[in-house]
Amino acid sequence: MKIINQHYVDGQFRPSTGTEQMDIINPSDESLIGHLVLGTEQDMEAAIVAASAALPSFAQTCREQRMHYLQQLHNALMERLDDLQEVTTTEYGATEQRSRWSNQYAAETFLCFKEILKDFSFERRIGQSAVTMVPIGVTGIMTAWNANSGSICVKLAAAIAAGCTVVIKPSEMSAIQSQVLAECFDQAGLPAGVINMVHGRGDILGTVLSTHPAVAKILFTGSTVVGKIIARNAVDTMKRVTLELSGKSPNIILDDADLKTAIPMAVNAAFMNSGQACIAGTRLLVPEAALPEIKAILLKTMATQKVGDPRDEQTVIGPMASQKQFDRIQHYIRRGIDEGAELLIGGLGKPDGLKNGFYVKPTIFTGVSNEMTIAQEEIFGPVLSVITYKTEQEAIAIANDTIYGLHAYVSSSDMARAQQVAAQINAGRVAINTIYHDALAPFGGFKQSGLGREGGRYGLEEQLEPKVIIS
Repeated sequence: MKIINQHYVDGQFRPSTGTEQMDIINPSDESLIGHLVLGTEQDMEAAIVAASAALPSFAQTCREQRMHYLQQLHNALMERLDDLQEVTTTEYGATEQRSRWSNQYAAETFLCFKEILKDFSFERRIGQSAVTMVPIGVTGIMTAWNANSGSICVKLAAAIAAGCTVVIKPSEMSAIQSQVLAECFDQAGLPAGVINMVHGRGDILGTVLSTHPAVAKILFTGSTVVGKIIARNAVDTMKRVTLELSGKSPNIILDDADLKTAIPMAVNAAFMNSGQACIAGTRLLVPEAALPEIKAILLKTMATQKVGDPRDEQTVIGPMASQKQFDRIQHYIRRGIDEGAELLIGGLGKPDGLKNGFYVKPTIFTGVSNEMTIAQEEIFGPVLSVITYKTEQEAIAIANDTIYGLHAYVSSSDMARAQQVAAQINAGRVAINTIYHDALAPFGGFKQSGLGREGGRYGLEEQLEPKVIIS
């Protein structure tokens, strides 16, 4: 039984001042594996004070010092990589493959920003002016539960590279994973107060972070609903915000695509991370004439999508993260059925033989219109909506008919044509014939999928303010 009752503040682990506890449940078998003692406003205040005190000296560190710290952070995570993988599978239910990739990616993020720093220009000449890019200040980091280490580290790496101190409020559903990360950060040996982490509820601790006058910037990953609350809270003190929010990504299969390659890739795009991904390609747009062939390939592909124990190397889709998430997905599957979508595979309830654990049946609907709830709202689980189109322009119109604009996918045998289609899709990223993630490219969304960008030089610049001196 794991007890998380400490926060990492000012270079040391301090007992929580709170008394409220939250159970930590293994989503694979619903067993109780730990307790989290939730932090209080007092704990968060102490972390902000520590970050504020550390800021003046850390903001003055040179490029080489920050590069050294980024290397140390990378090394610390790599030393605990096996532990991080283990707790990601146990606490979150990620498959072995996903756990390895996500934590390796988190560690490598620090090296990416170290490399960016080598030739990044903090001083620039524009007209008669000298422009210096200065650290934005104390940064609050708030993250969701579906990609804990990667989401925290991409934000932290940018802040450290810029010379900002941070206060991290991870999801309370990722407490064990976050505690191992905090131990890594402590081992990395940065000055006290540069990195702080407090566990607790978003509605309490997140409110403190997003309203506190000493916090200059908020980096948040999560739902659009919560992102709007944070933005409203932040505006009174004119905090800068970077919000990576919800998505409902279209995946356009053009009529010249190799279906035997494109459709299995589309299933992977939809069901990555067991469907619990903001970039999941959950709206599959296909040529109407090709629907019968596509249905057959979908069913053949689904026979390879094993659902079950995430520790089994053959498992592709693990459990949902919580009972709440399981119930949410059941609601949307029921809604799809009630609104008249055709169930190709999957449906309500748990897969056969998986009584214990938050497992859902990977579900594919056909006969979906883009006005249906399952085509408009983010489900955050392995549910795919197949929508047919007659013309290329109709496909583009359907793809853009959403309040979101985080990610999109296009498959075609003609790269020039695919690029023309991609140029017309309103999304922060469009992947052509791939589901590859480019860590150096900016990541973020159009419309209600967010504000600002993470990753690479763009992510670093989000942590800096231009200061102009005219002489």
